[in-house]
Amino acid sequence: MNANTSRQHPAEWDQEAQLLAQTARDLPTGRHEFQRERMMAQIHEQARREAHTTATASPEKARRFRLPRPAVTLPAMAAALSAVVVAGMVTFGGGEGVRESGVATGPALTTDLGTATTKGVPQLLDQISLAAAESDHPTVKPGQYIYIESVVADTFLKTVDDKTSLASHELHRRQIWNSPDGVKGWLIDPAVNDSPEGETLSLPDEQGNTPKADLGGPSYDYLAKLTTDPDALLAKIYKETKGQGNSPDQQAFATIGDLLGESYPPPELYSALFEAAARIPGVVAVDDAVDAAGRHGVAVARLDETSGQREEWIFDKKTHVYLGSRSVQVKQLKGVDALMKPGTVTFTMAIKNRAVVDDMKQTPSQAG
Repeated sequence: MNANTSRQHPAEWDQEAQLLAQTARDLPTGRHEFQRERMMAQIHEQARREAHTTATASPEKARRFRLPRPAVTLPAMAAALSAVVVAGMVTFGGGEGVRESGVATGPALTTDLGTATTKGVPQLLDQISLAAAESDHPTVKPGQYIYIESVVADTFLKTVDDKTSLASHELHRRQIWNSPDGVKGWLIDPAVNDSPEGETLSLPDEQGNTPKADLGGPSYDYLAKLTTDPDALLAKIYKETKGQGNSPDQQAFATIGDLLGESYPPPELYSALFEAAARIPGVVAVDDAVDAAGRHGVAVARLDETSGQREEWIFDKKTHVYLGSRSVQVKQLKGVDALMKPGTVTFTMAIKNRAVVDDMKQTPSQAG
């Protein structure tokens, strides 16, 4: 959503940002994760895990969502949208100026639950790590851009006029460009953008803030400086995500998963991430998982006991190349969350292209 489409006065932005943070703090434990990037676009469950960070971050950082996850990356206006998020639901009123970006009319996404087992997980992650280390991975130079094209869809709880139901953004193409320093970027996603041309993600934001890159919003340059020692890397992840998510182990797994999507880790780090994941308790292998493009693969996964959802990283069964990810409801919950039946796919994403290009909004085909 572009800043000039809002009818709100700038003085109201800070008030709504504070309201959002207060709402997140008042949620029961484990319910923070639905929130953050999905406020207006309502895109996918993975955005849930960062709501605690939004509630506790400084106002400057809370207004700029620079997350690598395959979710909605909204500009600074995101914190001032006329949407109130309560207990994982996006609630829309009928007030003037309230607009829904990316109309969500699709049916709930469902899947068969694959069989999860701890057997062979270290071996599988070792194979994936080796494949990552051997992948073609050109260095990003200053002035170039990391281009990532994916297809995404999601299912979520939506409340309109006190009536809650399941809705989804149907499968659609998403394109994002980021400079190696993370300062310049562009996003095209019909579930987010009002314009088919997309919108800028470049910094500084409307308040003049340029958030420093970190694990929750990394740039290529930031990732290139991280340790590639698996033990040290995992220790850093636990330390920097302390207090986030539903448990330290789940948040560590989620953080690594985020780095596999809309970021571009150098080969050595990419390989180390999988070695680090092998050290997280509760990680399992799922015999069959399907990405958003319909490709079947084997998944490395972990069940979030609080939300009842299993985050799955999907890999080709033969080459062990990363295909995409999805979050699947595995446990039956109570209350309004009971609408999310086991087998509901709350988020699904498939990477279609990841490349280095010379210009903003340039695609690999145009570069070739």
